[in-house]
Amino acid sequence: MASTVEVVLKENLEHLGSIGDVVKVRRGYARNYLLPRGLAVVASRGNVKQVEHEKAVQAQRIAKLRSDQEEVVAQLSKVTVMVAKEAGDDGKLFGSVTSNDVLEGLEAKGVEIELDKKKLVMPEKAIKEVGSYEVGVKLPYGLTATIKLEVKTRA
Repeated sequence: MASTVEVVLKENLEHLGSIGDVVKVRRGYARNYLLPRGLAVVASRGNVKQVEHEKAVQAQRIAKLRSDQEEVVAQLSKVTVMVAKEAGDDGKLFGSVTSNDVLEGLEAKGVEIELDKKKLVMPEKAIKEVGSYEVGVKLPYGLTATIKLEVKTRA
């Protein structure tokens, strides 16, 4: 029968628990994996209190960063991006509007937020007609902003 030891987790581990949890693990797992990598500390009163304090500080920091991102969401939701493409007489585009076109439109509008094209949530069907669309932007902490996209014909 293997002996166990109680440890306090300092990181979220998928199959074990989250930060601050006191869990029982086998001695070898704690000694050879968790403790050397700094993923956990041996459960003592002092260590439990220290990890709880670190958890509270991290929660405050995350709350501040989330409020900053909420300001970014408010800023992005006011933006309307205009994209001009060549189109036929019936309003169908020669090609389609891509996420790169949206990013270029954001840069032209003077939006100073660094965005990756993978963070843009384009409509399910490709944009191949003139009109108005909504494009989502995935931001950290589970936030999503919505940008209005106006597709016009190039004169």
